[in-house]
Amino acid sequence: MSNLDLAVIGNCNVSALIDARARMVWACLPRFDGDPVFCSLLNPVAGDTGYFAVEVREMVRTRQSYRRNSTIVVTEIEDAEGGVVEVVDFAPRFKQFGRVFRPMMLIRTVRPVVGTPSIRIRLRPTYDYGSQKPQITRGSNHVRYVMADQTLRLTTDTPITYVLEETEFILDDCITFVLGPDESLEHSARDVGRTFMEQTDEYWREWCRYLSVPFEWQDEVIRAAITLKMSNFEETGAIIAAMTTSIPEAPGTGRNWDYRFCWLRDSYFVVHALNRLGVTRTMEGYLQYITNVVATAHDGHLQPVYSITRQNRLIEFTLDSLRGYRGMGPVRIGNDAHRQTQNDGYGSVIMACTQAFFDQRLEHPGDRRLFDRLEPLGEKAVSLWNSPDAGLWELRTRARVHTYSSLMCWAACDRLAKIARRLGLGGRARYWRRHAKTIAEGIHAYAWNDRIGSFVESFGGEHVDASLLLMVELGFLPATDARFQGTLKTIEKRLLRGRHLIRYEAPDDFGLPETSFIVCTFWYIDALAAAGRIDEARALFSDMLAARNSVGLLSEDIDVHSGELWGNFPQTYSMVGLINSAMRLSKSWEEAF
Repeated sequence: MSNLDLAVIGNCNVSALIDARARMVWACLPRFDGDPVFCSLLNPVAGDTGYFAVEVREMVRTRQSYRRNSTIVVTEIEDAEGGVVEVVDFAPRFKQFGRVFRPMMLIRTVRPVVGTPSIRIRLRPTYDYGSQKPQITRGSNHVRYVMADQTLRLTTDTPITYVLEETEFILDDCITFVLGPDESLEHSARDVGRTFMEQTDEYWREWCRYLSVPFEWQDEVIRAAITLKMSNFEETGAIIAAMTTSIPEAPGTGRNWDYRFCWLRDSYFVVHALNRLGVTRTMEGYLQYITNVVATAHDGHLQPVYSITRQNRLIEFTLDSLRGYRGMGPVRIGNDAHRQTQNDGYGSVIMACTQAFFDQRLEHPGDRRLFDRLEPLGEKAVSLWNSPDAGLWELRTRARVHTYSSLMCWAACDRLAKIARRLGLGGRARYWRRHAKTIAEGIHAYAWNDRIGSFVESFGGEHVDASLLLMVELGFLPATDARFQGTLKTIEKRLLRGRHLIRYEAPDDFGLPETSFIVCTFWYIDALAAAGRIDEARALFSDMLAARNSVGLLSEDIDVHSGELWGNFPQTYSMVGLINSAMRLSKSWEEAF
């Protein structure tokens, strides 16, 4: 049965998910949002296809890990006689000819560690979302898989017949598989595999050397940082929400969405995490993606989500060719959230871009031209702060004036005032401060419920949601404010489920939430820390680290009873939450010594 105990490999162009038995079960080519050539994670209907497996006869146990400070995944498979096979997987990424080499390529090596185990190679790519099998042609050392829109070439030093006929054979030496574009290799598969592995490993270890990490939880933060970087489509700067589509938020709920896109709501939190890590090139690339979205926004209108190439039409449809994760359909491609009204996006974008005006490390700092592009977004925030929308949680069948959206509209004006002051534009600073004051007064008047002693999730409402915890993070209220303390108390009473926080208490389009949205618990941890409850925050943070899968990754959601991971994977928002909480809670280097 499928689960999310998966490792991810990637090179900021392509990626693949690998299960504990070393099966590649998900990989979209030629880029993150492409057709999955390996899709068995979502159970294809027609036959046992959509994966790349190394099957060991009489397998009894496996062990999987990342190489230290690297994206290279090592899976050891042991057979009943004590033989051990090592499978090493990676996507090449290293510097070459003055630029980063990140081809559409996945490389796998297989070698005997103990004994001479018997193995079988099953390479079964598909296309058109699992509905079609490719045409296969063979050469002396390669196999071509011809699909509708692309042709993949497998080059290997294994007998081609063994691969095509899935023949069992004795593994007595290291073998290499290079799966990529239909191009001949200049050297043998073994030489390419060895050289690319060494260079890729060296690249990532060097990349990690320049991370700003806390004194505590360094391994956990580094793994989260690497995963965040692997979610970066470097060509445009976009950072995807997750690498998968349609893994349910909870069993059998139909909450199955395509997350292989870039949500503007994430932008501030992602930039905040990248800034704390000191990953300035990735941060600047992401900011350039966002500013390009802004530059092409008609009349300042922003939609909630865009493709990794900034396409604004992400038409959503369901597939019949895939049953879904554990058979729990539907499988959706595209995301209709692009058509929703979500008024928080204006604040998210402006808050993210604020970094450019105050960070002297950036090659392209913010200037008057960028400020002029951001002001129309601020005007939209002014006009929409008290208008109904789908909200942060993307409700599809009802609209309200959501407090979080109003908070982000306030943040848009507040940050524009700070930017204007930075640029010496006193008149514009006063203009935006006035609007920020007006919105803040409205939030205090309409989002505060005196009867329950708490802010509420929508104007005039009775319910709370986890986003209210961000009032301190956004700078709207200090943690010592009695109103925030009352809100925190109410959230704890209504949203805590054991050691996890659910998103909201009221039913949505699909009923009551059944799992915890993982980043909400990290928001709660940060709120506890801000309120001075450090010991509680640290204990809960330790619990969240224990909730990660065996290689240190998190999905979108977690079952509050069993601890099982659900939702799309790996989830950028969750890894960002881990990074930000660790940075907040860790002892300083000075305290440690």
